[in-house]
Amino acid sequence: MLVDDHAVVREGYRSFLQKQQGLQVVAEASDGAEAYRLFKAAKPDLVIMDVTMPGIGGIEAIRRIRQWDREARILVFTMHENAGFAVQAIRAGARGYVTKSSPPDVLVQAVRDVLAGRMAVSPDMSHELALGRLAGEIVAADVLTAREFEVLQMLLAERRADEIAEALHLSPKTVANLHSIIKDKLGVGSDIELVRLALRQGLLSQPLPPG
Repeated sequence: MLVDDHAVVREGYRSFLQKQQGLQVVAEASDGAEAYRLFKAAKPDLVIMDVTMPGIGGIEAIRRIRQWDREARILVFTMHENAGFAVQAIRAGARGYVTKSSPPDVLVQAVRDVLAGRMAVSPDMSHELALGRLAGEIVAADVLTAREFEVLQMLLAERRADEIAEALHLSPKTVANLHSIIKDKLGVGSDIELVRLALRQGLLSQPLPPG
C-alpha cells in the first residue's frame, strides 16, 4: 500500500515498484486517516508511508496501524533527511526509513528487507543518525512520544487546537495539555521559542510565512 498526499508521486513509484518482480500495489491513500482505514480493508504485506501529509500525518498513522496490527510492516519514504523524523518513525513502529533523494535501487532493497522482517535505513540517514544529537539542547525526537511529536508537527503547521483535536480524536483540553507538556519537555516557555527550536532542529516541513 502506498501512502502519499501527492498523486503524481504515488503514480511514479507505483509504476516503478510494479515493474519489480513479485511486487504489486493493492491500495493507495492520500493521508494518515485513509491509510488506517485502507490498511484494515486491504491487509497489505507492506505499507510505504510518507511522513508529512494533511490531517493525520505519517507518524500518527504508523502508531495507529501498529496498534491494530503489531506485525504490520511499514517503510517510511519521505523527503525529510532529518534524524529526528527517523527516530520518531521507528519509535512509532516503522521498520525502515528511506529518503526520496535515495537512488531507486535503495528503495527496492529497503522494500525487500522490510518484507523479509529486517530493518532498513537509507545510507544518508544512517550517516545522519550516526552524527548524534545536538550538543547542549534537548532534542525533540529524543523526549517526545509519537503522539506528542505529531501534535508538535500540527502546531508548527499553524493548525488550531480544535483542528488538531478533531484530526486526532482528542478533546481540545487534551490538546492544550499536550501543547503544555511539549513545551515543558523541550524546555521552552513560549510558542516563539518552540518555533525557534524547531527551526534549529530541522523540524519545520516548510518555511514560515513572512512575519
